[in-house]
Amino acid sequence: MAKSDLPGPDTSTVERGSGLPLVLIPGLQGRWEYMRRTVDALAAFSRVITFPLCDEPAAGCRFIEERGLDNYVDQVVRALDERHLPTAVLCGVSFGGIVALRCAARHPARVSALVVVSAPGPGWHLKPRHEIYTRVPWLFGPFFLAETPWRLRRELKMALPALSDRLGLALEQLWTLATAPVSVSRMAQRARLIASFRAEAACALITTPTLIVHGEPALDHVVEVEGTSRYASLIAGSHSVLLTGTGHLGSITRPLPFAATIRDFVCHSASTRGDPVGSTQPATPDRPERHNAAR
Repeated sequence: MAKSDLPGPDTSTVERGSGLPLVLIPGLQGRWEYMRRTVDALAAFSRVITFPLCDEPAAGCRFIEERGLDNYVDQVVRALDERHLPTAVLCGVSFGGIVALRCAARHPARVSALVVVSAPGPGWHLKPRHEIYTRVPWLFGPFFLAETPWRLRRELKMALPALSDRLGLALEQLWTLATAPVSVSRMAQRARLIASFRAEAACALITTPTLIVHGEPALDHVVEVEGTSRYASLIAGSHSVLLTGTGHLGSITRPLPFAATIRDFVCHSASTRGDPVGSTQPATPDRPERHNAAR
């Protein structure tokens, strides 16, 4: 993006914590606020940098339609440049994982480590009814939003067995919906952009240490876990981790074990390079199962 295309200094990006810089890229809803629990957990050991996606009015950015996914990549790079950070860990969740993969392929020197969480896998496409939703989101968007709690009910019950915990999360998300509303039109636009991502070509260019995080196949009713896991075989030297007891929402429903997984990974990656990573320990001994190493 040319400098003339950029708005003034960014005021929408938020930071939490200190230590190793970590850029958290939100999912299809486009707002980091839905991941406050995740941000707080990651901030226990890192300097978390996050933002609303650049096509959100709250971001104050210019979105150029023909640039597609690269709008979000430019946003990540700009966040680093404005903070004079040569590199950072990139952690993208769901749609944000696609952005993180694209960024790592285009700007490998800026990414110290890559974490891809429950991202749509290579060859992902919308289900027929969701394809209809994206064509006229103003009409069918409410149906998509209405069916979401139904699709996620089993995962939520497994990840949060206590009814009080589920109600607490639901109230948090409803409050966030009121204060950081989502746009079904912008969500539809982002969903269509996923199909433009050439996963195999991008993954062939990624050389940074990479971790693929996914939930249990029976509990993720948003993307296919088998598709997410394929990135571990496409990116040289990467491996995947199963976050047990949850599905697509593990970064929110189980933020402490999720953050512990990320910390273990970035500490190992940094120590391999001889970089300082800080000494703060995560607040839980829970460690998800590591598997599917790609050698």
